[in-house]
Amino acid sequence: MVRHPVIGGLHRLAIGLAVCGSIAAAAIAPASATDLKLGYGLPATSHWGDAATAFGDKLAELSGGELTVTQFPDSQLGGERAMVEGLQIGSIDIVITSTGPVGNFVPEVQVFDIPFLFRDYEHARGVQDGPIGQELLEAFEPKGLVALAWGDAGFRHFTNSEHPVHSPDDISGLKHRVMENDAHVLAFKTLGSLPTPMSFTELYTSLQNGTLDGQENPIAVIIAGKLYEVQKYLSLTGHALTNALFLVSPIVWDTLSDEQKGWMREAAIAGQTALRARIDSDDAKGLDFLRAEGMEIVEDPDREAFRASLEPAYEQYRGRFGGDLIDRIVNAE
Repeated sequence: MVRHPVIGGLHRLAIGLAVCGSIAAAAIAPASATDLKLGYGLPATSHWGDAATAFGDKLAELSGGELTVTQFPDSQLGGERAMVEGLQIGSIDIVITSTGPVGNFVPEVQVFDIPFLFRDYEHARGVQDGPIGQELLEAFEPKGLVALAWGDAGFRHFTNSEHPVHSPDDISGLKHRVMENDAHVLAFKTLGSLPTPMSFTELYTSLQNGTLDGQENPIAVIIAGKLYEVQKYLSLTGHALTNALFLVSPIVWDTLSDEQKGWMREAAIAGQTALRARIDSDDAKGLDFLRAEGMEIVEDPDREAFRASLEPAYEQYRGRFGGDLIDRIVNAE
């Protein structure tokens, strides 16, 4: 068969262009570049987004583009529990998450979720970054997860659509969402409310349609999740810290060199720094925003009454996590 000279020339030209394009693409990208999927549960404009961006930027800088990150915000990869499961099977590479569902995988971490455990941010961050925090991070690997660093997403406060909350009596009988976390469920049952463990992805709709009366979250999450649209009353109970974690799939981790693992840890610290800065900023500015959106704020609820009402729960916490560990945390400088 005789090839038509024009068609043959076009065919050779197409092949040549394709080869040149492949060479150019290879020259632009590092030979061993790896793009990692990073998931989190809030919008990219949230504190999780700030942490993810800082993490990705630092990792790309340290690796010279060898390791990059693509963000999947707003629960695109599933709720927090589903994303942690994704890490275990390797369908997700990195997750920034609250400790809410993580206790289902590494029960020890729920000690940080005990109400009124931390005095303030300085106390909490010192414990997270110190020996106790490191001990808990090391508990992840035997459970099929790798934990790079702690973070925090703010102290949690109670909101509802029924009435202002000044004391434990005011939340008695209210139906509200809590994280999928045994320590929080126990606390609110002890206070006499009706806690419902639920993924954050279901929360807004459940508040909107009246299935739930209230919820509890930090100021940053109340703003990022637009919960002020479906909640009227905010009470600054500050009853528990929202601890955060930078987690990596062990399937990814085992493919990395020691140098690359070091880059990942440094990137997590950059993310931690950005996260804490955003939380401090949101705490400082958020109340004015929420007032402007129509929320009524109880600034000085009876926190001592809440603590006293939780004494029966504290006895169970001490039995579960060990009184010595809790005392170490409480007494840490």
